[in-house]
Amino acid sequence: MDRRPGRGGTRAEQLRAAVTTDVLERLRALCMSMPKATERQSHGEPAWFVGRSPQFATFADHHHDDRVAFWAAGPPGAQQDWVSRYPGRFFVPPYVGGRGWIGVYLDVEQDWDEIADIVADAYHAVASR
Repeated sequence: MDRRPGRGGTRAEQLRAAVTTDVLERLRALCMSMPKATERQSHGEPAWFVGRSPQFATFADHHHDDRVAFWAAGPPGAQQDWVSRYPGRFFVPPYVGGRGWIGVYLDVEQDWDEIADIVADAYHAVASR
């Protein structure tokens, strides 16, 4: 069965695909608004970089769970702050969490002004290296 939006699948799968596309486009717009930001695939997901490198954010859909999220580089202390205050909205992502990256669930209600700030902080944390 073809699982692409509008091509079959259950109603729940079609709804999830539509929501995923919407939040990906919103996130993409925020990331690409950063100076010198580029986008390319990394590990099968859209990811955003400062120029040719390094990476400051990545979309995370179907990454060992059924959640839609993104991971962003974080300034010192930001990960602990977000995750401890809002554990239903933020998490420590696998692989990069040990380096202070912040996981942000996009399948729950989020404040997109906060997400814009997280993206900007991620960009500046990486661009300043």
